[in-house]
Amino acid sequence: MTTCDDVETSPAKSTRPVRRSGDIVLVVDDSPDTLSLINDTLEQAGIDALVALDGSQALNIAQRLRPDMILLDAVMPGLDGFETCRRLKADPTLAAIPVIFMTGLTDSADIVRGLESGGVDYLTKPIQPAELIARIKVHLSNARLTSSAHQALDSTGQYLFTVDLAGQLQWATPQTYTLLENAGALQDGTRQKLLATLQIWLQRDPAVGNKLKLDGFKKTLAVVFVERRDATTCLLKLVDDDGPAGEEILREKLTLTKRESEVLFWIANGKTNREIGEILEVSPRTVNKHLEGVFSKLGVENRTAAAGIAIRTLNPDS
Repeated sequence: MTTCDDVETSPAKSTRPVRRSGDIVLVVDDSPDTLSLINDTLEQAGIDALVALDGSQALNIAQRLRPDMILLDAVMPGLDGFETCRRLKADPTLAAIPVIFMTGLTDSADIVRGLESGGVDYLTKPIQPAELIARIKVHLSNARLTSSAHQALDSTGQYLFTVDLAGQLQWATPQTYTLLENAGALQDGTRQKLLATLQIWLQRDPAVGNKLKLDGFKKTLAVVFVERRDATTCLLKLVDDDGPAGEEILREKLTLTKRESEVLFWIANGKTNREIGEILEVSPRTVNKHLEGVFSKLGVENRTAAAGIAIRTLNPDS
């Protein structure tokens, strides 16, 4: 049974763990017997398990370690599973993690409540190990396909995201989240402003290609209406109206190659070599090779120093 202390941290950013190569499932339940059963089942299937005894602990672990899936007990003292799931889905960095509810409740209203709060599936207690593993494999596979699709969109420069008609963010490609974060648009106060602006705009039923400028953030952004996916979901594209993209600025000002500037940009955003490789669709070894070139050209010896130069280059007034 894995705890938070068992996960190594990255030298470049100590608060960000280095992910293992295998799948990691966070199991949340206030019953030690249930945790023990599920942990043994997952270990036999070659899946790493993290455990939490309540909703608050689960949120903290998820934010630090970002598991591939969460098994969540619906009924717990304090923060129950339904509210825990809602809070997970409200966090853009955690929203894509699939959540399977575990419940002894058989009332269909409770099952619907779990799905409406963001769960993708549910298991009825007592848990059957074979069914548990089968459900986990299906949803892990679906999550990987979704993640690959998002990364493919990013690799072609597509800053896409979907919102509901209230302006609530449903999913976004990783680069979209990064651009929103750099603009300060995901902080508590500014996030509400962004949602309210999008809601008003969407109520006007914008046409395909219609563009909305977003003012009042650290960067000048705009969104373009791409299409309505269904009755309640809209696909939008985020546009940086503040001038050249970060990679272009680094390439020009620091005399880097295109790939070196891309690697440095993501280093400055706290990404590991593995994560950068996934974003750029190259191997971690290739990322490291480009990083060596960056070190040589910048006259530094480590990624922390390189990231510092990149951040100062991108934010000269800060």
